[in-house]
Amino acid sequence: MNVSITARKFKAHYSLKQFVKDELSVLNRYNDDILSADVKLSFQNPTNSIKIADITVSIPGQILNATDHSEDFKKSITASVEKLTKQLKTIKSKRTTARVK
Repeated sequence: MNVSITARKFKAHYSLKQFVKDELSVLNRYNDDILSADVKLSFQNPTNSIKIADITVSIPGQILNATDHSEDFKKSITASVEKLTKQLKTIKSKRTTARVK
């Protein structure tokens, strides 16, 4: 899976980039056909320090998107990955029920 990380208006540390890659590796459990993942990290307001993680995942035939915001990038990333996990589980269950019929 190709992982593209974009940090808007700041430079992401290596540890944050590695955390993103580790979290996204969990998605391979639910779908082996993930082509790419595009992660955008940004601030809503520099004064409020609300951090936003927007993750877009491409699989054959579909594009999945999840966005979350919190006070910490790691919390936002984890919540977005959980949303994508739920979407991938739904897709997987639909495919298995379609094969049974």
